[in-house]
Amino acid sequence: MAQIKNKSGFHSNNRHQGKYDIIALVKSYPELERYIIENKVGEKSVKFSDPKAVKALNAALLIHYYDLDYWDIPEGFLCPAVPGRADYIHHIAELLEGKTVDIKLLDIGTGANLIYPIIASHEYGWSVVGTDIDQEVLNSAKNIINNNKRLQTKVDLRRQPNKEDIFHGIIDTKDYFDLTMCNPPFYQSAEEAVKNNERKNKNLHGNKSNKVKRNFAGQATELWTEGGEKQFLKDMVYQSQKYGSQVGWFTTLVSREAHIPAISKSIESVKAKRAKIIEMGTSNKASRIVAWKF
Repeated sequence: MAQIKNKSGFHSNNRHQGKYDIIALVKSYPELERYIIENKVGEKSVKFSDPKAVKALNAALLIHYYDLDYWDIPEGFLCPAVPGRADYIHHIAELLEGKTVDIKLLDIGTGANLIYPIIASHEYGWSVVGTDIDQEVLNSAKNIINNNKRLQTKVDLRRQPNKEDIFHGIIDTKDYFDLTMCNPPFYQSAEEAVKNNERKNKNLHGNKSNKVKRNFAGQATELWTEGGEKQFLKDMVYQSQKYGSQVGWFTTLVSREAHIPAISKSIESVKAKRAKIIEMGTSNKASRIVAWKF
């Protein structure tokens, strides 16, 4: 499997290079101002340990950079880090090898925040179908679409009726997608997610919090799935072979490097014609995209 290594930092097309322009973001989204603090060196920053502050920052970034009039998610839903999500879009755009017209993207597990369709439709003009198994999630995504005219002609939503299926029930016989993408659930159980959150709180606050509260929130279907990330991705690879003629490139994020050998073996077993691992260096966190095609 070909491996593409990238230098530390964001993709060159990513708008979010360097420090946040706090003044510009507050101007675009005045609500953010209430969460601005001074850091240790006297610079304006955001209180990242506060979920409301993180949500306000993301709203400001999306409204300022991606031509939105409105963005919001219900309390408790996953609030994405916009710069890292944008990087995924920019990296998979290179898989198209110069094709720029009539690109159609399938976003598996689009989430209440609708982050990937927002970025993909703005940066590249792609049409996007977002899917999810949770109707409440789709209701939130639909609310974002309804409140942003530019999304109404670019983004559609489809509900996955069976949690065991990934593509079946979503890709119709007449569909063709140039790309699929997915940011899969990380954890195997709610308990694992809670333990990880306790570690995160300790790192942020220096002690163990009695309240289980993620600074970026998240519902069960967004954070964990039976068998965890590795099993989900193995299932995705095996199910993808039935749709090889209807998809250009299948792609997914893989958060844990230790899962790469198992995913690579799965891709080999379904006899994909091409496969790549794309290393990403987003801020202080390393991640990777696995891509394959038939």
